[in-house]
Amino acid sequence: MDLSSAAEAVFVRSEKIADDTPQVRGYDFNAGIDYEKLLDTYLTSGFQATNLGLAIDEVNKMLAARAEAAPKEDDVDPNFPYPEGRPRPACTIFLGYTSNLVSSGIRENIRFILQHNLVDAVVATAGGVEEDFIKCLAPTFLGDFSLPGAALRAKGLNRIGNLLVPNDNYCAFEEWLMPILDACLAEQIAGTVQWTPSKLIHRLGREINNEDSICYWAYKNNIPIFCPALTDGSLGDMLYFHSVKNSPGIKLDIVEDLRHVNTMAVKSYKTGVIILGGGLVKHHINNANLMRNGSDYTVFINTGQEFDGSDSGARPDEAVSWGKVRSESKAVKVYADATLVFPLLVAKTFAKFYHSK
Repeated sequence: MDLSSAAEAVFVRSEKIADDTPQVRGYDFNAGIDYEKLLDTYLTSGFQATNLGLAIDEVNKMLAARAEAAPKEDDVDPNFPYPEGRPRPACTIFLGYTSNLVSSGIRENIRFILQHNLVDAVVATAGGVEEDFIKCLAPTFLGDFSLPGAALRAKGLNRIGNLLVPNDNYCAFEEWLMPILDACLAEQIAGTVQWTPSKLIHRLGREINNEDSICYWAYKNNIPIFCPALTDGSLGDMLYFHSVKNSPGIKLDIVEDLRHVNTMAVKSYKTGVIILGGGLVKHHINNANLMRNGSDYTVFINTGQEFDGSDSGARPDEAVSWGKVRSESKAVKVYADATLVFPLLVAKTFAKFYHSK
């Protein structure tokens, strides 16, 4: 065997890498414990740490664009048509999340963002709405992933991963909710309001009157929370029970809300998208942005994979093919459990932006 040929096969000559290409380097703890600098090194650490660093950059670009002065146009309303009176910023930020994240401690991160009016529209699942209210009425507890379902059922305890929600929490939710639904039905019958999911959530945010609540701050800051599958959860159960007693019950117009969320995207100068999880919330936000030929800034955080063709697991480039993400954007997907990485992202973006003011 010709060893020189073997050497040439193994040691193929490298092309010169551009001088401005970042070098892989993590944090050196000999410098002490500096969490700010530690997070800065994520960008050059590789793998999903780098994706998180890129996502942080992308969200900061959204916030910087949103903070700019919105263009002034003659004969153009500076506010969105819905919700009434909400100004159109230079960059509209859409935030989407699934119910498990509100069940977890990520609820407090999301509440901070809405409390300080740092996004313009939210899309959530039914659980992402009702869990927020339920936590105002009774706590969720830490359990374990391995707790047996049959034993928990006998004790009236519901398991969400390694979290436990007593049945009594849902009883408290029903007691709080039913009188409000009575009032909402009376207003519908009187013709003073035609309910949509976002209008009902806005009303419930007012009624909960609790500063721990995401929906309360959405109400206070006039941030719409869209939930096209509002009936898919305990809230849907309550609407069902209420409608049986008060046939035909409250009617929710999901098409009106679809028009509102799509119009928000169409009327935006630029858009930024942050989606935690997948499924309905991911597609609903992306599809709204299709109406404007794609979002300008995009961050997905989920554990989904694309091998089965699911929208949840799809990378941003698939959304580019549909026109839901702009082809020139620097969209990022972080493959990670959002409970691990979203607090870090918020620390380096929304929280830093707010406290720097």
